[in-house]
Amino acid sequence: MRDSATSPSNLPPPLRASTAPAAAKVVVAGGFGVGKTTFVAAVSEITPLRTEALMTAASEDVDDLSLLADKTATTVAMDFGRRTFPPPANVVLLLFGTPGQDRFFFMWDELTRGATAAVVLADTRRLEDCWPAVDYFEERGTPFLVAVNEFDGAHRYTPDEVRAALELSDGVPVLLCDARNTASVASVLFHLVEHALFRKRNRIHVLQGAPL
Repeated sequence: MRDSATSPSNLPPPLRASTAPAAAKVVVAGGFGVGKTTFVAAVSEITPLRTEALMTAASEDVDDLSLLADKTATTVAMDFGRRTFPPPANVVLLLFGTPGQDRFFFMWDELTRGATAAVVLADTRRLEDCWPAVDYFEERGTPFLVAVNEFDGAHRYTPDEVRAALELSDGVPVLLCDARNTASVASVLFHLVEHALFRKRNRIHVLQGAPL
């Protein structure tokens, strides 16, 4: 006699393919005071982790505060947040914001390890401050885009003008954004995912010898 515990009506439902989103690490980099902490906080679906310290008189000689009169704290290790994009993207982005000052660059290798892609946040009033981040990701072959944080009162430039000033290739997207605005930041991240996937598909085609 068949055991009722193993009859078809008592068997568990068949296993289904997982629909859990894929995880991807994204680094948000750029110069001091460019808005990285604000960028991560604006889009994070969890309370962001911040490692900020109060600005002191000791930093006045090394940090340029001429355009940041209201800045009272600075990131000294990293910011962390999370953003999930539902299908069809179906990806959860783990956001790591880097410190911007030169004296904290030694942390970048650890913070960027295993990163899928990066956002380089730029301020057109101090555009040269994002060059170290651009050079860093170019040298490592990390897919990245440049997001221009349009500060109130700053002169407006087109993406093509910013691209020319930074001497970026046509393959690097340049977007305009407001780091305080959730929809604006989410749009930047969505474009970043598309850019990283495009780069990945192209590498696969090249490795397989297929025409692009």
